[in-house]
This record gives sequence, structure tokens and C-alpha cells, in this order.
Amino acid sequence: MLDLARIRAAEVSDKPYPFFTVERAIRLNSAEKVAADFPKIDRAGVVNPDETTPGPAFAALLDELQGDEFRSVIAEKFDVPLDGLDIKINLRGHARKTDGNIHTDTPTKAVTVLLYFNEEQHPSAAETGLRILNSSRDLDDYVAEVPPLLGNMLAFKVTPDCWHGHKPFEGERRSLQLNYLSGLERTKKHERIRRFFRHVGRRIGLD
Repeated sequence: MLDLARIRAAEVSDKPYPFFTVERAIRLNSAEKVAADFPKIDRAGVVNPDETTPGPAFAALLDELQGDEFRSVIAEKFDVPLDGLDIKINLRGHARKTDGNIHTDTPTKAVTVLLYFNEEQHPSAAETGLRILNSSRDLDDYVAEVPPLLGNMLAFKVTPDCWHGHKPFEGERRSLQLNYLSGLERTKKHERIRRFFRHVGRRIGLD
């Protein structure tokens, strides 16, 4: 499904933060099948793929995205170790007007990968290109814009200044977001549990 050669060949830009874009990241002979098998999503917000029923082509794409070969390509391009990191995938079928607000991804994520599934004639394709921004202040101050067209991919390394966003839009806008999780959230959770049991131990005289 994925055209790993095209993804591997994409040039990584370092400014304003590490990112790369790929047109036709899904092979031409698979793209229409994948789009047709995108699961039916009737609401806005993120949706876990496990809560949907994708067709076989889209299910195969999900398997490839979670595979070791794709992980290796992303790790090599950003020169970051991704082995052993958990993967989280969310789907979107509809956008709210607030979804494109300028933001950065949280430090619980190491790398973000976005993949789009909208046809050229769809209104969202022309109006809601995702912009790589120089700052948090101006949606028009951008270095790259990725139309949410079928097969377009954007990947970036999560940094404190990984500002991005798109123009407001309400309606169908199909996308997939994959994150390699940094482990930070899990570490914080374990630390909270450790502090809780240490506190309990002190209360009953065990520490």
C-alpha cells in the first residue's frame, strides 16, 4: 500500500522544525481502494480505528503503518530511535471549525505522521491545507502547506515549537494521524503511582 521508496526519498527540512512531505505516499494502484475502504465516520473529533469497521484495503494500510519497516524509515529520516515506542493512531472523518487552530503537539509524542484521503474536488482539499508555521501568531506565516488530498503525507518531529494549523472548516475531512509516543506520559503515570504508594507506606509506617 505505502510507497516506501517515495517516502524514503523525501527531503527533510530542518526549519522551523524537522518535517517532510510526500505526494502519493500511497501507491497509485492502491490509493482509490484505500479511500473507498476508509471507515464510515459520522461525527467530528478523533476516532480510534478499533471503533470502526474499515474495508480490507484500509485495514492493510493500517497494518503497514504499524509495521517495523515503516517505523524504520521514519526513524532514519528524523535520526531518532523509535524502537519499542508505542504507536497511537486516530482517524478523523469530519472537521469542526476549531480543529485547525494553531497548536503544537504534546511532548508525549515523539513523531507525528499525517495521511489524507480526500479527493481533489472535495471542498476541504482546496480550503484546509495544513501549514507548517514559523510561530504561534500568524496562520499566514508558513514555510509549507500540505493539501489534504488522497495519499498526501506530512511527518514532523515533535518539538516545543512545532506550530501548525489550517483555515477553519466544518464538514467532511478524512485523515489519519499516527504518533510514536515518547513514553513521557507512561513515565509520569508510573511516577505518580510510585509517589502514591510511598505516601501510603509512610502513613502506615512502612517507609
